[in-house]
This record gives sequence, C-alpha cells and structure tokens, in this order.
Amino acid sequence: MNTIIRNIVGPQGTSVRSAAYRTVWRWHFYAGLFCLPFVLVLSLSGAVYLFKPQLDAWLDRPYDHLALAGAPQSLDAQVAAAQAALPDARLTSLELRADPADAARVAFMTGRRDADDFVIQRVLVRPDTLEILAIQDDKYRPSQLAGGIHGTLLLGTPGHVLLELVGAWAIVMIVSGLYLWWPRDAKGLAGVAYPRLSEGGRMFWRDLHAVTGLWVSFFALFLLITALPWTLVWGESFRFARNIGEKVLVHSDWTTGPADEREQRKAQFQQAAPAASEHAEHQHHMTAAAAPTHAGFDRIAPIAAGLGLAEPVLIAPPGSASPNWNVQSKTQNRPLRRSIDFDPESLRQVGETGFATSPLVERIVGVGVAAHEGQLFGWPNQLLGLLSVIGYLLLVVSSVALWWRRRPRGALGAPPAFAPEPRLAPFVVGLVVALGLLLPTLGLSLLAVLAAEQIIRRASPGASRWLGLRPIEERAAARQS
Repeated sequence: MNTIIRNIVGPQGTSVRSAAYRTVWRWHFYAGLFCLPFVLVLSLSGAVYLFKPQLDAWLDRPYDHLALAGAPQSLDAQVAAAQAALPDARLTSLELRADPADAARVAFMTGRRDADDFVIQRVLVRPDTLEILAIQDDKYRPSQLAGGIHGTLLLGTPGHVLLELVGAWAIVMIVSGLYLWWPRDAKGLAGVAYPRLSEGGRMFWRDLHAVTGLWVSFFALFLLITALPWTLVWGESFRFARNIGEKVLVHSDWTTGPADEREQRKAQFQQAAPAASEHAEHQHHMTAAAAPTHAGFDRIAPIAAGLGLAEPVLIAPPGSASPNWNVQSKTQNRPLRRSIDFDPESLRQVGETGFATSPLVERIVGVGVAAHEGQLFGWPNQLLGLLSVIGYLLLVVSSVALWWRRRPRGALGAPPAFAPEPRLAPFVVGLVVALGLLLPTLGLSLLAVLAAEQIIRRASPGASRWLGLRPIEERAAARQS
C-alpha cells in the first residue's frame, strides 16, 4: 500500500508516468465538470429528437384516417380553405398523403421581408367539409422544441456558441478518458472491457465509469464530429474553406447557427407563393371560395405520388422566385432526398436535384447527419442512438458518484497538481495542439484556462489549493500549520 501511495503522490518517489497520469486526470476532471450538465440536457433532448418521425406521427394520429361524411373535396379546395384561415401568410407547401381521408397538412410562413423573424405554421383541414381542425406553430411541436434545446438551449446564438464550446471540451474529456482507461498493468479484461459488477463501493463505480466510457466513446466522438458542420465558428470556417476554388458558390444543406437559419427561412419566405392578402389587399373579408388559390394541386399530386419519394413529400406551388412546381422529399434520411421541378403548364419535369447530384462533401456530411439523427438505417440506427444515450447517462451518474465518494472536505476534489508540472509525452502535447488548431473554440478556451490557472496560482493560494492546482504536500502542510 505504501508503495502505491509513493508511486502516486510521493514527493521523491513520484514517477514521470504517474505524474503525467495525474495531470491528464485533472484535465479530464475539469472537462467533465464543465461538460456533464450539458451532456445530461443534450442526451435527454437528443433522445426525444431521435424518435421525431414516430413522435410526430403519434401526435398527428387524431388527424389521420378520418371517418368522412362524404367524398373528399379537391386538393385545391382544401388548400384554399387553409389559405382563408391565414390570409396574410405565404403558402409554402402541401404534404402529400397516401390516404385521402387524412387531414390536409398545408404549410405557411408569416413574416416581413425586412424582418428576421419568420414563423412556420401548419393548417390542418378536414377533407370533406373543409373545416379547419387545427393551426399549429411549428416551433412548439415537441420534436422541434427538443431540437431547439439540443441545438441552442433555446438561447439563440449565445447558446449555439456555448454548445460548440461544450462539444470541443467533450472531445478533450473523451480523449483524456481513453488515456486514463488505457490498461497499463491490467491482468485480464475485468475492469477493462467489462465491469466487475460484483465488486462493491468505489471499484463498482470506477469500473462502471471506465468501461461504459470505453464503449460509448466511439459513438460519442462520431456524434461530436458529425455535429461540427452545424456549429457557428467551425461550421462557417468549414463552409468557407470548401468553397475555395469553386466557380459557383455551393449552398450547403445545413445551417451554421440561428442567424444562418433565419436567412434560409427568409429566402424560403421570399420564394413562397404570395399571400392571399397580397393578391387582393382591398378585400377585408375573404372566404374559402373567394380566396385566391394556386390551382393545380390536383394535377400535380398524382405525378408526385408516382415518383416513389421517401416520406414526407411536400408539394410547393410556383412562387415569387421560381415559376415551377416543386416536389421534394424532406426525409431525415438525407441520402434519400430528392427535389424535382415541373413546368407549371405542361407539368413536364424540367429539373432534379438531390443527394446523388450533390458534391462529395455534401454527401459525406449528409450521411453523417442522417446517422447522427438516427435515420440512416432505420430503427437499428435509432436503437444504437438510444443505447448511446443510456451510456451517457450512466457516465454522468457514475462520475458524480465517484466524485462524491472521493471529494475531500473543503476542496473541489480535482486530482491535485505536482510542482513542478511534469512533462507530458510529445504525442499527448501534439494531440492537444492539433485539437486546439482544428477546433478554434477549444484552442482559445484552453489558452484562457491555462492563463486563469497561472493567475490563481499566484494570486490566491487558498483558491489554488481548493482547485487542486497546488501539490498535495503543500495542502497537507497548510493543514498542519
């Protein structure tokens, strides 16, 4: 036992390896302390968004397979009724339904051309009587709300940047955790590849944390990497770099923050069909029969149904920016997405874009995003995502349990530093520098943390000992004095 203590904390018997181990451990502790509250929030919100298709379908079940009193009216009439309910909104699309007894889902956007706030609303119309069954604000749907929490913590751009910083430090947490896990003197796979659940106390929590961290780390790194294109700092830099040398600016299929999302919604608003009130501003009261419509949904719908597109399929009428009808799949499985344009008069196909015609970078990112959202290969992808979420929650619980059991009285509980700090292996230093360069938010925050450490060491010995920045022997000497 004395040998073990000397190898870990002894002032003269401390080995370089154990000192470096303790330094990496301290940084792992700091990264976890910062990341774990966000990991909890992101895990729970991500689990909800993971099952977005099923959740949306379950919430929409009261509007499916309705018992109709008569034959469904035309799609044009259903769209006209929806437009009459929102005369000042711009029509964006009608969702193609396989069952004509389903309520029509008609999407609109409201807002001003010179404003940044654009609202997406769905109007659900009963097919036989044209009764308005519901008007839903898109951002209040549970799956969208979960997506908002997962992407910005509902804090807009500041929340988006904060989560980018969390993601960067989560990579540090994972890489340092793998360094700590690496079996140096292990005998067998117990405690390395599988936990010793029969052991009690600290050994149980240590194994649960280490082994769960091992298996979850690969999925966590994949999720963090596939989320990078959506970030503000890294994502914008990546978008800029990928357009270098391109003759035509490539418009990405993903957004890099709330501001970029607002710009895309603004463009969508300007391309949408003009509102009823823009057709006839002099009319103060409009009925379904009097409201201007974009006739032709009944003509284009059979063509759209025969395309075999992945659901949901949206039909967009000719708008302000495009004279053509557009039929597109908005499935979350991005490799299956297609968008097809049709001439408004002849309904002849005049163009098609989609995953197959996208640049290679777009396709790589699209595959990553689809896997990230659990939609790339069906329910097994969702199950894998759910198991990952369970693993993250186990890491949160086990790390808190370990910290609670080993925390000293009157201190944070961070693994204490050595004086002087040991030299880390060149590989570890190189890895940290590489991560700092590849992830600007990490690099800048790492420099800030190092500077803060130096200031605290010099300015406040008490705070330095509380944070574990001073050696254990100094802390012990301070207690004795």
